[in-house]
Amino acid sequence: MLKARKTRPLPGADPQGYNSSEVARICGVSLRQLQWWDERSVVSPRQDGHKRVYMTEEVVEISVIAELRRKGFSLQKIRRVLRFLQKDMGKRLSDALAASSDVHLLTDGKSIYLEEASDRIIDLLKNARQPMFLVSVSDQVKRLNAASDRKPARSEIGLLRGKTRAM
Repeated sequence: MLKARKTRPLPGADPQGYNSSEVARICGVSLRQLQWWDERSVVSPRQDGHKRVYMTEEVVEISVIAELRRKGFSLQKIRRVLRFLQKDMGKRLSDALAASSDVHLLTDGKSIYLEEASDRIIDLLKNARQPMFLVSVSDQVKRLNAASDRKPARSEIGLLRGKTRAM
């Protein structure tokens, strides 16, 4: 039996979001991976009809998730990181960037730290009993901003206008 999906409507008239193709390109993941994460409620975008629309904070989360997956973290451990950031701290990843300094996520899979001060990062790495993984959240956001500001490639222009080429 199929379970009905909860859809979150788009907030407001001008959503300024990213479509699945843009998110896949920016974060270096496949469209199927995004769909799978949505189906598993890892990151659930808003719905515009049948299209997924990702807000900036969701794209940052996906970027960090993809980086942790590339470093070998299981989805279960990644969920723990996201739960920590969303509930325990009351912040989403992009909210952590309100500060003017760089923000880094450090984790060993059990302990999770969100640090801005470079001396604290060094202390955590020195005193760790097991290897720590570092993800620069600030770098992920900079990559997102750079990808958003770039001029679309010629092959993407037709897609942006809604045109498809006949094969």
